[in-house]
Amino acid sequence: MVESIVSTGLAIGCIYALIGITYNVMFSASRVFSFTAGTLGMLGGVLGALFIGRLGLPLAIGFALVLAGGALLGIVTEIVAVRPVLKSLDQHLYVLSTLALALIVQQLTAIEWGTESRPFPRLFDTPRGGFDQQLWLPMLACAVVVIGLELLYRKTIVGRAFLAIAEDTYAARALGLPERRLRMASFALAGIIGALAGFAGGEMLLAFFGNAPLLTFYGFVPVALGGMGNNRGAVVAGLLLGLFQQAANFLVGGIFASVAVFTVFIIVLLLRPQGLAGATVQRRV
Repeated sequence: MVESIVSTGLAIGCIYALIGITYNVMFSASRVFSFTAGTLGMLGGVLGALFIGRLGLPLAIGFALVLAGGALLGIVTEIVAVRPVLKSLDQHLYVLSTLALALIVQQLTAIEWGTESRPFPRLFDTPRGGFDQQLWLPMLACAVVVIGLELLYRKTIVGRAFLAIAEDTYAARALGLPERRLRMASFALAGIIGALAGFAGGEMLLAFFGNAPLLTFYGFVPVALGGMGNNRGAVVAGLLLGLFQQAANFLVGGIFASVAVFTVFIIVLLLRPQGLAGATVQRRV
């Protein structure tokens, strides 16, 4: 029983961590907290079930199309919901614009795909039981994303440009960096990560339009606990969230598990508003 709680908790925690990283990648490039992160995760599962399960496409082609769909929604998010807001004096309107876009995509998915949850196809022909692919796939995806982002940011010019606009947009613009194109590329990257989260966790979450709000809220918790923009903190907080959620499901179950999760979440934020791994922002006066 303990082994099942730990393995399932780590797997679902990796999904939450990936959604948290999706939030962070979009936020770092624009200082906009986009609420389309959970919708990207939902689309990863639905598109995977559509391309591989319903249409019968090969795994490699279906996987590539899922990531392309996530990148496309990321770009649309930047163009439609973020770019107009950045030109506005009331930049907090991104709360409404990104949430509206997320709801539109969610409802269109419900209309075209249906409102019932549908099974996600088995990606590899392996026997069920034990440490199944539905458990190790999210862990593998999370590890690949974390290592890939570290290499991108530290070893490539494009990654360093991402870090530059995340650190100081005005200074990066003064140095001649193409801020708009970098921001769009960052949102495309976030879209790929979000879709990967839903695809890797498809067997656990199923292909269901209702996963969008679930991932939106539970994916926000690692960001808040790990510190805004801190991907490593998001991973640690996501894993802890998954373990705590699964333990709460076993101990109290049902809606009480969600109550326990958000009770602990609120207590932690009251004690450390900057998050467990976040640092207090220093301000010069």
